[in-house]
Amino acid sequence: MAHTVPVSEIASLWRDTTADRPEFGPLTGDLSCDVAIIGGGYTGLTTARYLMAAGLSVAVVEAHRIGWGGSGRNGGVVGGKFRISFADMAARWGIDVARRMHDLGLEAIDHVAETVEALAIPQADYRSTGALRCAHNAHSLQALEREVAWLHQTLGDRACRILSRAEMAEETGSPDFVGGMLNSHGGIIHPLNYVLGIARAVAAHGAALAEATPVTGLRRTTDGVALETARGTVRAKQVVIATNAYSDLTPATGAVRTAIIPFRSAMVATAPLSPELNARLMTADRSYTETRRMMRWFRKADGRVLYGGRGAFGKADSAAAFAALETAMVAQFPELKGVAVTHRWSGLVAMTMDSLPHLSRLDDRVVFCLGYNGSGVALSSMIGRYAARLVTGQPAEAGLLTATALRHVPLYPIREPAVRLVAGWYQFLDRIGL
Repeated sequence: MAHTVPVSEIASLWRDTTADRPEFGPLTGDLSCDVAIIGGGYTGLTTARYLMAAGLSVAVVEAHRIGWGGSGRNGGVVGGKFRISFADMAARWGIDVARRMHDLGLEAIDHVAETVEALAIPQADYRSTGALRCAHNAHSLQALEREVAWLHQTLGDRACRILSRAEMAEETGSPDFVGGMLNSHGGIIHPLNYVLGIARAVAAHGAALAEATPVTGLRRTTDGVALETARGTVRAKQVVIATNAYSDLTPATGAVRTAIIPFRSAMVATAPLSPELNARLMTADRSYTETRRMMRWFRKADGRVLYGGRGAFGKADSAAAFAALETAMVAQFPELKGVAVTHRWSGLVAMTMDSLPHLSRLDDRVVFCLGYNGSGVALSSMIGRYAARLVTGQPAEAGLLTATALRHVPLYPIREPAVRLVAGWYQFLDRIGL
């Protein structure tokens, strides 16, 4: 039965264009299950999906609302890339590792399409339109050319090709790029509708979903773990922590909190474009990212332009960060001058020390999966499949995601000024063209 959940929700474009939103009540008393999952985003819900398919009973406990974190705030870009390039992976860990990670990236993309179809989520509006990386200078274009050549020659991936300056201007509607790299893998999605669709499906199949129920502590028991909340206790044989960049909300996830560097990403959305302007900008209706270190990205949704970027520092929304985004957007797309911005929101990206996602065990009863480094829609959905395997004692060989140890951030209390310092250095390098 639906309940009203008195918790805040992010005032994003996704919230205002979402399909009928299901509401799940808070925990009302004690509960027992095979596996309890902390976090109601892509990872937690897809883990629940696969655990139930294995015959286990599952409870998903969310501090706010389903999709309140990154799963409901992101840009809706479905891609299979990692923060480390496949060529760099090959140089560091060998070609077999790079090939496995490349396969995982493609698997993650395919998994989104499979999930939308299998769980009947047409409102997610997934479109496999690919992605275009936009070179902001000649140095960046040369790097993209080398990457395409390496993918062709070493991995046999022919889905990527280089676009000229003229092709970039024709497709994006901006004269700002000297060339680009088109990748036919991936696409775009309505991220909040996607996570809500998964939630509906797992609830319909018997998962217990509790919103507005922060887990305040984990306590080992003789036969499992007890999740303490203000509304009751959830007793489970095993626990999965799936809180990613929001792992500092309560002490219950303190064991992984210091391995994450939360980095705020801000987004703006314009009012609906005129038919003429809509026909000139971003004509292929895919996602676009710049090659700057302090990356900016853009796409269209609901007939509007979405424009986002990293560098919105602090724990709350920043008017200065939104103003900087709007200035950059108009500089890149002068035709947007005078078009109203109707939505401004932000969310946290979970960076890790080694720039890789991680799936592993804290101990014999607790599994964690986190650290998607800005590529979370596809990866955080797929990782639920591997998390379920790990929980059930099956092989969960997910390349570097399971083979590398989670590293904690040195001097964690001073991470925010350190992030500002590094980001400032990156912005300087972008300005001088390096």
